[in-house]
Amino acid sequence: MTTEAMITVFPEIEPYRTGTLAVDALHTLYWEECGNPDGQPVLFLHGGPGAGTSPAHRRFFDPAHYRIVLFDQRGAGKSTPLGEYRNNTTPLLIEDIEKIRVMLGIQQWLVFGGSWGSTLALAYGEAHPERCLGFILRGIFLCTKTEVEWFVNGMQYFYPEVHQQFAEGVPEVERGDLLQAYVKRLFCDDPAIYTEAARNWSRYEGSCLFLKPQAAAIASFESDEVSLGIGRLEAHYMQHGAFMDDDALIRNIGKIRHLPAVIVQGRYDVICPPVSAYRLHQAWPEAAYHVIGDAGHAAMEPGIAAALVRATEDFKIQQRFS
Repeated sequence: MTTEAMITVFPEIEPYRTGTLAVDALHTLYWEECGNPDGQPVLFLHGGPGAGTSPAHRRFFDPAHYRIVLFDQRGAGKSTPLGEYRNNTTPLLIEDIEKIRVMLGIQQWLVFGGSWGSTLALAYGEAHPERCLGFILRGIFLCTKTEVEWFVNGMQYFYPEVHQQFAEGVPEVERGDLLQAYVKRLFCDDPAIYTEAARNWSRYEGSCLFLKPQAAAIASFESDEVSLGIGRLEAHYMQHGAFMDDDALIRNIGKIRHLPAVIVQGRYDVICPPVSAYRLHQAWPEAAYHVIGDAGHAAMEPGIAAALVRATEDFKIQQRFS
């Protein structure tokens, strides 16, 4: 995290409560609450899928005002089993969110999500609009076929050397369909094979996160505790179109258009290019739309972090007068 980014977000805090929730016979989720136990509830949805939460994610919210709820989605972070793709679909993640909400006794909450978190936030909102106070969405990913193709092959136009390294992770004869070549390895039974494939996949993404690539971010994405969740689950969800009809999130946007929303997008986001955020804003013109001119994809790009904090501060005012 850069010094400038650290200034724009709130100070580090620790959870006042943590726990686990078994959502089926296979998956157990890690969850935590931070901030004000009597405050305005806000749900943080991490990216990936599979990336998990981190202490930095608590820092977009004023802890004196917000009751901040974070959890690691199935197969991610501290949830177990790590990297587990079985029983792992968007409808099941939506059910998990509702189980957490009911468990915590929350009636409605603000929903905050970036990258895959924006995908899940929209899917959850369209399934349960009555539970949402509004949305803060960053680095929009709608998980359409076009976006998946861009991630797997299009990023080479900006990061050719990074993409070449990604492609070289599979035999040359299989490079015509990189997604399936990686799926074959990520979901095999040999830990040595799927661990290496996951590390290659995660390194590919981590190398393209920031406007100016950061060695610490790349190293984090290469670690086993991060890469296994990211590599396996991103490939799993991309292979299956996030278990939704193509472009379903745009076609169903009418279910949440009456709710307040803020869209924050880096102009030079190579992982989730601005065209997706623009399409979302065209379908949802009531949403505030902020393009950050000197930023890539990462939430901790200084301009993006500042815009996200401004959005959470603005929602405090909206809630006060609603």
